[in-house]
Amino acid sequence: MPTVRLYRGDALVHEQEVATGTNLVVLAGIRQFPLRYGCGMGRCTKCKIRVLRGGEHLAPPNWKEKKMLGEQLRDGYRLACQLFITHDLDIRQDEPVR
Repeated sequence: MPTVRLYRGDALVHEQEVATGTNLVVLAGIRQFPLRYGCGMGRCTKCKIRVLRGGEHLAPPNWKEKKMLGEQLRDGYRLACQLFITHDLDIRQDEPVR
């Protein structure tokens, strides 16, 4: 089972094994993973994460990610709602600026 590590800034805030093929926004929706999200359909970017390690095992960005993230994809940003976890993954989701 893959392990997902969630960072906020430089601090590790959560580490969890997940079933292969898991979508983190689905887990967040049932309160089993502390990820911020919105629509869950690739339209709002509230679930935007930066992949720190393990991104090579993710599927290439789909058209929703390309439309919503554009140039940010080159910096390792992805939409968690569009990802299905198959290998260990380290991600960062910083708190929104208020």
